[in-house]
Amino acid sequence: MTDLVTITDDGPVRSVRMNRPDKKNALTSAMYGAMADAIDSAAEADIRCVLIAGLPGAFSAGNDLQEFLQAATSGEGLGSNVIRFLHALARSERPLVAAVQGVAVGVGTTMLLHCDHVVAGNDARFATPFVNLGLVPEAASSLLAPQLMGHRRAFELLVMGRPFDAATAQACGLVNTVVTPGDVDATALKAAREIAALPLEAMIASRSLMRGSPDDIADRIDDEARLFKARLQSAEAQTAFADFLARKR
Repeated sequence: MTDLVTITDDGPVRSVRMNRPDKKNALTSAMYGAMADAIDSAAEADIRCVLIAGLPGAFSAGNDLQEFLQAATSGEGLGSNVIRFLHALARSERPLVAAVQGVAVGVGTTMLLHCDHVVAGNDARFATPFVNLGLVPEAASSLLAPQLMGHRRAFELLVMGRPFDAATAQACGLVNTVVTPGDVDATALKAAREIAALPLEAMIASRSLMRGSPDDIADRIDDEARLFKARLQSAEAQTAFADFLARKR
């Protein structure tokens, strides 16, 4: 467990909040593990909806940079807790709602493709700079993004790496509702409670019909992870990382 993720149950709604403000909610392995546990155990705890949230100004800046660099040099790849979290999203038995304020980078954007309802502040910014770093998309985004927004929009986001503002994200279906940043949490919680109040068996059956086979999504997560691991070791990625770090100094 880690105190960088806070988990709160309020009746049938479980809130999973990334809480690392000094790093804009950059995700560590321990944070991924805690979030995976919270999602996996929701049904057993009689939770009917899971709300994933960040902090004012930062939903998530993506992977923790130091852990990411270690993975790049050690040949580890995405890491077991990352994969476990992504599989938890894909196989979640309960609907997922997201409350997004500020930056949503990398997995901070791709995890939203697994959510059933997304509320964003008008300050939200979505970016997936995988290819710019010599890598490939993850979290089954190469499957889910084209399904959601069409090939051209998905290519713009995932391959060209163009950032989307909240209005663009809403227009392409990544976001349901855009509100002021101060209203994000309350609006998302209202939606989560609305979902949790639905007849449970009918809701689960309807959601399953709409989402299709979780095995297909999990298989794409694994396929992407294998290619992601290989790309981390490539000369192209090593050069891109060196350029990125030089800009950070």
